[in-house]
Amino acid sequence: MNRRIYEDIPQQELREKWFKSHLLGREVELKELYELPQDQLDLVMAETAEYRSDIGNRDRNLGKFCTAGYFLELSRIIDKRRSMD
Repeated sequence: MNRRIYEDIPQQELREKWFKSHLLGREVELKELYELPQDQLDLVMAETAEYRSDIGNRDRNLGKFCTAGYFLELSRIIDKRRSMD
């Protein structure tokens, strides 16, 4: 694992927080978003956007709904930064 990547991650995002991705077939930790290949980051964005678009998910599992939103927004930020490089 590249130590340089973790130097760029804000301290609050180094805490364990994960999203269970069915498209990737595993749990993804928040800090992993920075190092995911673009195709996997795209899948996380699609999956979390889909989860957030169903408002019924908020009532069924508020924690996962909020976590999906956080993963989606951070993934979008990372994606935007990558496209600027």
